[in-house]
This record gives sequence, structure tokens and C-alpha cells, in this order.
Amino acid sequence: MPRRSVMFTPGDRPEMMRKAPTAGADVIVFDLEDAVAPDAKAEARQEVREVLADPDFAPDCEVCVRVNPTGIAADDDLRGLLGNGEEARDAAETLDAVMLPKTGTAGDAETLADLLAERDAEVPILALVETAAGILAAEDIAAVPEVDALVFGAEDLAADIGATRTDEGTEVLHAREHVVLAASAAGVDAIDTVYTDIEDIGGLREETEFAVELGYDGKMAIHPAQVSPINESFTPDPERVEWAERVLEAKAQADAEGRGVFRVDGEMIDAPLIAQAERVVEYAEAAAER
Repeated sequence: MPRRSVMFTPGDRPEMMRKAPTAGADVIVFDLEDAVAPDAKAEARQEVREVLADPDFAPDCEVCVRVNPTGIAADDDLRGLLGNGEEARDAAETLDAVMLPKTGTAGDAETLADLLAERDAEVPILALVETAAGILAAEDIAAVPEVDALVFGAEDLAADIGATRTDEGTEVLHAREHVVLAASAAGVDAIDTVYTDIEDIGGLREETEFAVELGYDGKMAIHPAQVSPINESFTPDPERVEWAERVLEAKAQADAEGRGVFRVDGEMIDAPLIAQAERVVEYAEAAAER
């Protein structure tokens, strides 16, 4: 399943969580971290658990929970979500992934993986790298077997390094590109940072298209109105899909004829272009299934 759009919903708002799948996001994230006040964490865990365990809650998208950073808080979150009882078992069946904020080292992800294993929850980890330490350790984090995506958090990173956020984003561009490289090297997804101005859909489209150019697989959303523009940007256009299909058809013919070199539309096709074509077709097919 693609992860074009990854939409957050506060974990203490059950009515919003139940409605979240209707936004059309590929991934919905019930947030137990920043979206929940410290004194409301315990209640939020129960709210998320009840929604996940509800037999009437049957979303057709990936369901993720953002826990608090690795340590006692994350352990409390998982205990609240996946503790004992029938409700916990039902919740575990609905949970598809866990997002780990402030991932600073591979050890952070490994610790969360161990906590999940203790509760027989074999779900992937989406590692949110949003500090200087996390960016510098992105390659090691992505290499942890349970990590299935690196998620770039520009806002917290800027605060961590004392940078001033600008419309151009040059202050975080190096880190943004580094996350894509680390994710690609490990063969995991790369999810881009949020666009904080929920009323500026034009700006969101522009930034999302740039994320596509950088090589990202998807982008985080903080409002349902952001989902469609993000999905559209990450869905290959028909012309691109037709090109990719021609490349793969020509490759199949060249393979059958024992030729290692071939052309499509006058362009010499090599291994990197074949890989691009395979990625385009795979993403188009996955998006069509949504």
C-alpha cells in the first residue's frame, strides 16, 4: 500500500479518529504525543484503544499510532493500547504501524521494536527523525529491520538546531535530502515534513511537488483538506505511466531477444531508467487500488 499521505488526528478526540478514514489518506496516525496534553495522556490511550477495538471501525487505509518518545512514556502508551484483555487483542488486530517521534539513534527504534515484540505486536515502525542527532543517524535508523519508513520533521529540527524557518526551506534542505538518501539506501519509505499553513493549498501543492522531485514517497498532513492535494502530487500522471509501461514492455522484448540495450521514444534506456519505470508503475497501481 502506498504512503502518499500520512494524516495526523489527535488521540484524545474519538469523534475525529472515527471520521479520519473518510479523508482519503493512505495512512492515518492517531497521535498520543504532541497533540495530547501531558495530563490527558492516560485518557487518550484509552480513547485510541477503544476506537481500534471497535468492530465498526474498519478503515481501508493503514492505521498507525504515534507513541511518545522511547522510554517510560512509550512503554506506557503500548501498555495502554496493547495490554491485557479482549479489547487489547482487538486493538492490536487493527493497528498496522507505530510512529516513533524524536528517533535519535538506531537504539531508540530497537527499543521500541523490543517493546512491541513483548506484546506480540509485529508491526512496522515509522521512525520520525526531527533532531540533529536523528538526521545524522538516519542511515543506522533506517537499517533497523523493524523500521519501514523514515519520516522527516522539519519544524522540530529547526528548533533543535536554532534555525529560522523560511518559506524557501533552505535551512533544512540538506537534512531533507539526507533523509531521502538514507531511506533509499535501506529500501524503506521516505515521508516528507508537514506543511503548517492549512489554508495555503497552493503552497502545499508547490512544496509537495518539490518533495516528489527530491524522491520522497509521501508527505505528512495535519488537516483533511491537505490530503487530496498530497495524493494527487504523489500519483504519477497518465503520461508518465504510459512512458513507464512502454519502457517495461521494451525491456521484456529486449530480454527475450537477448539484447542488453534498447531505446524508447528515441531515448537510450539503462538500469536507472528501468528502475524508475518499475517504481512509477508500482506506485500507479497501488494508488489505483486506493
